[in-house]
Amino acid sequence: MRTAVCNEMFGAIPFEEQCVLAARHGFQGIELAPYTLAEDPTQIRPARTREIRRIIEEAGLTCAGLHWLLRAPAGLHLTTADAGIRRRSWQVLSRLVEFSCDVGSPVMILGSGRQRNSQGVTTAEALRTLQDGLANLASSAHEAGVTVLLEPLRSRVTDVVNTLHEAEAVIAAIGGSGISSIFDFHNTTDETEPWDRLIARHRGIIRHVHLNEVDGYHPSLIDRPGRARSDFLPAFRALAKEGYAGWISLEIFHNAEPPLTVLAETRAFLERTVSIVQA
Repeated sequence: MRTAVCNEMFGAIPFEEQCVLAARHGFQGIELAPYTLAEDPTQIRPARTREIRRIIEEAGLTCAGLHWLLRAPAGLHLTTADAGIRRRSWQVLSRLVEFSCDVGSPVMILGSGRQRNSQGVTTAEALRTLQDGLANLASSAHEAGVTVLLEPLRSRVTDVVNTLHEAEAVIAAIGGSGISSIFDFHNTTDETEPWDRLIARHRGIIRHVHLNEVDGYHPSLIDRPGRARSDFLPAFRALAKEGYAGWISLEIFHNAEPPLTVLAETRAFLERTVSIVQA
């Protein structure tokens, strides 16, 4: 398993320094949120794309993926009843497939719950529109060497695809290559099975793992009052047993601690967890 960190946690720290810090703390990759790179990521020029890739590689890292795909530009929605907005939103995803390929990212994580939920349509209609759009995107993504990962999200965020079972049904309906899914610890609140069983049951579609606590903070060996402290060992044992060799990418939703603290504590957590699993 290779470890990465999502770049939005660094805030205003320059991108080059983000990569240096990630590498210095033992991570092998960095995952990019396009909105952190430009107000409109579809307008990133080829020279800038090459520069981003160079910065990543010169730090000794690999681009692990893209996520937060539809946060910018503003006003995007994949399943809305408004055909113009829908068309523009899918065009943005198509452009990001090209960017993903050019920057060396093998996957694009499609969360974007608020940009895919039912808006002026029923949940079933939104799901059909999402499935049809992904089916149209799948071949071009596959040709570009990029896999789009449909991420199950909490029902408090979206009413379209909340569990791995639902994601698997969409992927099976599309068929072929170019579309798969992801396991995100924080987004499993609508699941009815423990992490290790979910991983074993859905291993065929888990192409990426987002590492986080159930409350959205980073996993740590340090107890903090009011913060979750989950037992990750069964999940990591399941990943090892299933032969998972993809990315374990840290994604957090709160910046209570400085980035250097988050990196150091996550690294310590990972080293201890992996050492126990391998013992």
